[in-house]
Amino acid sequence: MTAAEGPTPRPGILDVAPYVGGESKAAGVNRVIRLASNENPLGPSPKAVAAYAAEQDDLHRYPDGGARALREAIAESEGLDAARITCGAGSDELIALLVRAYAGPGDEVLYSEHGFLMYGISARTAGATVVAAPEVALTADVDALLARVTERTRLLFLANPNNPTGSYISEAALTRLHQGLPPGVLLVVDAAYAEYVAAADYPQPARLVEQADNVVMLRTFSKIHGLAALRLGWAYAPPAVVDVLNRVRGPFNVSQAAQAAGIAAVGDAAYVARSRAHNDEWRGWFARAATAAGVEPLPSVGNFVLLRFPGGQSQAEQVLAALKRRGVLVRGVAAYGLANCLRVTVGTEEEMRVTAEALQEALSETGA
Repeated sequence: MTAAEGPTPRPGILDVAPYVGGESKAAGVNRVIRLASNENPLGPSPKAVAAYAAEQDDLHRYPDGGARALREAIAESEGLDAARITCGAGSDELIALLVRAYAGPGDEVLYSEHGFLMYGISARTAGATVVAAPEVALTADVDALLARVTERTRLLFLANPNNPTGSYISEAALTRLHQGLPPGVLLVVDAAYAEYVAAADYPQPARLVEQADNVVMLRTFSKIHGLAALRLGWAYAPPAVVDVLNRVRGPFNVSQAAQAAGIAAVGDAAYVARSRAHNDEWRGWFARAATAAGVEPLPSVGNFVLLRFPGGQSQAEQVLAALKRRGVLVRGVAAYGLANCLRVTVGTEEEMRVTAEALQEALSETGA
């Protein structure tokens, strides 16, 4: 049998560009500083590590398919209703499940032009049409999003805060966005970086979830909780959407070890506060260092800083390569339509100082 005679995927699948994560290795250097994937530089809570290790004797047992203890721990920590929570293998899985359940060929999935890449990837793999609305100052624009809603729109994804720009929309703007949507459009607020935001006008989408039938909030353990390796996320949704997610997800989609670590992580408020304080300090410090070096750091409320280079795409690419030669890995964001920018995750104090120095050297090499 030739390759041409083998199984053929559905139309459009081979047109999907696979998601490429941040780099983690650099050849020829003794030490690598990984600032490309928005990971918590402090790692997970020691309590989460201990809870994870305690599961080693029960690896032959299936996990609780409903993640009841984890859902109850999240609900207690966040002041939410456990019955409205569904857990997944990272929020990536929940994004894919929502698209699979609510959109398909002939339908449209809407998001802002610099939104998380997985929205478009999930939509295309489901056969749906992707619609991207332009932003204003690298921030989601409510009017532009609403103007692109049609009778075929099934889901609207809003990353708030947004990755990779670090911007967010306010409570008033989110309310206006929801009020402008038809009831048949599902508004999915991806709040993966919510724990880092201190702004007084930052929305609380959980309240909107409880008031409406067409709003979902997504959260993750991969960022401030430092559990990216375990692939753990959760959705807060209306009962009907929870019912749908539980029908389409795998029966044991979250491992027992991940559930145990998650329970311990949400219970360690002091560690979350420490991680947030560290991020506040060094995000601001690095933004000032980048400004002094001649690069524009864009305002960010996440655990990263987006740098815009005066020399455009060419300079951004040169700096990316120069940093890598020095063992400093940051994220190129051309796939997001931001070829003149690089995204730098907030690392440890030492990592940020080394990165600032390497950035200055790299800029000197490019003639900036």
